Amino acid sequence: MTDAAQTDATRAAALLKEHRESIDRLDAILVYTLGERFKHTQSVGKLKAEHDLPPSDPAREAQQIARLEDLAIKADLDPEFAKAFLNFIIEEVIRHHKKHQE
Repeated sequence: MTDAAQTDATRAAALLKEHRESIDRLDAILVYTLGERFKHTQSVGKLKAEHDLPPSDPAREAQQIARLEDLAIKADLDPEFAKAFLNFIIEEVIRHHKKHQE
């Protein structure tokens, strides 16, 4: 390997390391953010169970999906991915809410 190629490879390895460190930090942020979100949805589930409210609110869910799709577009994220991600979260929240009502 030439000196120039080795320097390029070293630079590439350093950039790769920086990107991976950023990804690791962002993954941690996502996990902690989801944990915080689920703490609130657990409280909502308990509140709904105490007041005999349905575990699902289709109007609210549709509103949230539309809102997230708009945010995704603004963030240059595939809105279909954002929608699928939120639908996954909503399904999990509803499952938890139903458990509170049992």
